[in-house]
Amino acid sequence: MTGKELEKLLGDVKSGAMSVDEALEVLKTFPYTDLGFARIDHHREIRTGYPEIVYCAGKTTSQVRQIFRVMSEKENNIIGTRANLEMFEAIKSDSPDAIFFEEAKIISIQKKKPEMPESSIAVITAGTSDIPVAEEAAVTAELLGNRVVRIFDAGVAGIHRLVDKLPEIRKCSVIIVIAGMEGALASVVGGLVDKPVIAVPTSVGYGASFGGISALLAMLTSCSSGVTVVNIDNGFGAGFSASMINRMK
Repeated sequence: MTGKELEKLLGDVKSGAMSVDEALEVLKTFPYTDLGFARIDHHREIRTGYPEIVYCAGKTTSQVRQIFRVMSEKENNIIGTRANLEMFEAIKSDSPDAIFFEEAKIISIQKKKPEMPESSIAVITAGTSDIPVAEEAAVTAELLGNRVVRIFDAGVAGIHRLVDKLPEIRKCSVIIVIAGMEGALASVVGGLVDKPVIAVPTSVGYGASFGGISALLAMLTSCSSGVTVVNIDNGFGAGFSASMINRMK
């Protein structure tokens, strides 16, 4: 959208020729910045309630830095997933307020605090090896404006570790369950709570786990109702979906 087009739009709103809601509908499709290798969507937050989130893996440090530079010109919060320390240091040199969550591999620049609902999201892992995926989910949910309860190493091999935490888990409005190996924890949790469960299979496990395929198939064929499954190691997807559920009015 050009400056003249925006000026006309504002004039139409002021004159009453167009309502504010109609103007927002027009703005939902504009604008974006074309960098050649990427086209940055500046109005995604208007359309979806959440800013565009940058998937950093597969991009060069220079590309990620340029994307963050352009996005930093706006007032939206910025989140970059699957980032590394080199990318963070490049961004930090431009934006001193950038934060790197190393275990989650997330870079964040927060320009405004999102409204936070009273309800919380639980993030549960079967084992300690699942924590990096859990942190991606937890940090994503927190940056999107949610309270998160972390419960780690509560797998079915020692089910009492889960049972002890059930009163705390049941207070949450959404539950993310993260497990590798045979992925059984999601079915167990799904049978113990009355809240939506988002299951995340991880690539943790020995050979026959096939890099998370075994856990994925187990979760997809769960006998517990209300269990929804995201892709292998997709902590971000789980955290984002849990946030959308938790923030519904």
